[in-house]
Amino acid sequence: MAQPQAFPIHPISQFGKADAAVRRPREIAYFSFDEEHRYRQDDSSMRYYYPPTLPADLSKGFDSFRQLDDTGDDHLDGLLQALIHHEGGKRAKLETDFVTWRGMLTKIMIVPFSNLDSWEMNATRFQGTIFVEENHQKKLDSRQEQYSQAPVRGAMSQDLMSYWGYKFETVSLLERHWCYTERSEIEARNAAQVSNYAQYCSIVRTGFGKSKIVIGGEVDAVFDTKPPEPGARINWVELKTTAELVNEKEVNKYERKLLKFWAQSFLLGVPKIIVGFRDQQGWLHRLEELETQSIPGKMLKTGRRAWDGQTCINFASAFLEWLKMTIDADGVWKIRKREKSPVLEVFKVEESGTGNILSDAFLEWRTSILPRVLAAQQAQAENEVKPETRVPNSDAHNEPP
Repeated sequence: MAQPQAFPIHPISQFGKADAAVRRPREIAYFSFDEEHRYRQDDSSMRYYYPPTLPADLSKGFDSFRQLDDTGDDHLDGLLQALIHHEGGKRAKLETDFVTWRGMLTKIMIVPFSNLDSWEMNATRFQGTIFVEENHQKKLDSRQEQYSQAPVRGAMSQDLMSYWGYKFETVSLLERHWCYTERSEIEARNAAQVSNYAQYCSIVRTGFGKSKIVIGGEVDAVFDTKPPEPGARINWVELKTTAELVNEKEVNKYERKLLKFWAQSFLLGVPKIIVGFRDQQGWLHRLEELETQSIPGKMLKTGRRAWDGQTCINFASAFLEWLKMTIDADGVWKIRKREKSPVLEVFKVEESGTGNILSDAFLEWRTSILPRVLAAQQAQAENEVKPETRVPNSDAHNEPP
């Protein structure tokens, strides 16, 4: 294993100076997972927001929760399959510096204000692009450690509290726009079975500083309708639950949560976050709509100033620029953040190949199929622009010089 190279996190003030440029996220592709969690190249799992009936019991139906088993490692497979479809339609290779899931870039963005976080990512450079995925084993280990901690007296189980978030989505979403939905279907949402199999994933092109980025991530719903024009702004909605702000402790926790809420929505270009406030027994009592772009400004106006959005953007921009220079060769690399560490570490773990980060289908597409498509396209273009051959006039007389 190579010696780790370190990117300094501290002092955080170094990232509070110049403002890094940000490219507005634009959707370039999408896909769905259906109710069997099978990949579909369509928007069939896109949902529409419609406010829930309050109060709502978020614990209802927990015993019949249809929960996806995510212990298997899916790597970047769904995202890469959608990129194959995108490149096939465009008949061109997507030129970008990074390809990753939104969750990875969220973790990187919030590093300056997440001292206790610990995570690992895998990365590989292929055809000029760095592909980054979560280290799956580290994720499972962290989850097991969290679940093995002694529960707080009177607190609900981790499984039940995770369920509350999915239940909130179920009572707030529709499969079709509300104008095409029967009232009985809207009112039946509280009794509907909760499942997290189906997902709509949006893939956007964005950028921080000089780094071009393609990110994929699940989107909860659209607030109205999705415009048909490519690259148009979409009124996505992110749904979140949190405890009622009954004391100073809950206020502080909520402000820290807002950092992640904001970063997740900011990265995919989600303009609105709807927060459902619940009590300790899981009853949903009220909703609050937040404009994503206004959250950092509100945080700076509070006396606590728990975090600063521009610092997060500047940090991510600087780290990604450094990462492009550090991951400069083939092989598999690891990106690591340790709890309370003052640095992010990057080191090579495999000298060649791409590990399992890139799917066989994507490798075949990029190394075999796409080159043939581009070659055929080039040949066709050359045939279309060949100059016409001039035919001599048979009636013309050749005069001697």
